[in-house]
Amino acid sequence: MRKFLKKISHPFLKFGLNFYYSKPRNFTYNNIKIKVHSDVFPPKLTFSTKILLDFIQELELENKTFLELGCGSGIISLLATKKGAKATASDINQTALDYLVTNAEKNHLKVEAVYSDLFQNIENHSFDYIIINPPYYPKAAKSIKEQAWFCGENFEYFEKLFHQLPSYLSSETNCFMILSQDCESEKIKAIAIKNAMAFELVLEEKKLVETNYIFKIVVW
Repeated sequence: MRKFLKKISHPFLKFGLNFYYSKPRNFTYNNIKIKVHSDVFPPKLTFSTKILLDFIQELELENKTFLELGCGSGIISLLATKKGAKATASDINQTALDYLVTNAEKNHLKVEAVYSDLFQNIENHSFDYIIINPPYYPKAAKSIKEQAWFCGENFEYFEKLFHQLPSYLSSETNCFMILSQDCESEKIKAIAIKNAMAFELVLEEKKLVETNYIFKIVVW
């Protein structure tokens, strides 16, 4: 956590990030072209989204139900739709959802965009796939933009997530979460265990100096 805060608070890096986020930016994956608002989690400058996209690219999603919980740019849901899934993308950032709807139309793809705090407004309790790229740094978010990065000083995001998630998991559900070496993964896993869930490592990938892990979340 200290390393991350030190990195993003460095004057030169902070200036560069603020400049980059000063206007919407384009991002492309598998010929899906989107515009990402400056208040939305940036898929271009982070490893996690690209790793998840490559992972999902290999999945058989034809006619599968697919939920991207906390979708940000929604590029993952757009890819799932392109691969034949019936995708639902949720977020608490209405700007992210508005941009997603526009991006879906421009790419001739159909995604159900739902404003929801975790599962609050998710009516369907049965999904073949649930994908989660969570905020995992333990700090209180001061803006909608920061909620894409910070999970609360006491990991409130994960306390709430793992309390709700079992209702949406079955033996047929494939629920995947990506975490970085920078986060306090043992603390996150402990919260899952407290709610009768466990993590199974399915992918470990190192890019430059950062290692990311994709876990499958299963109910005991």
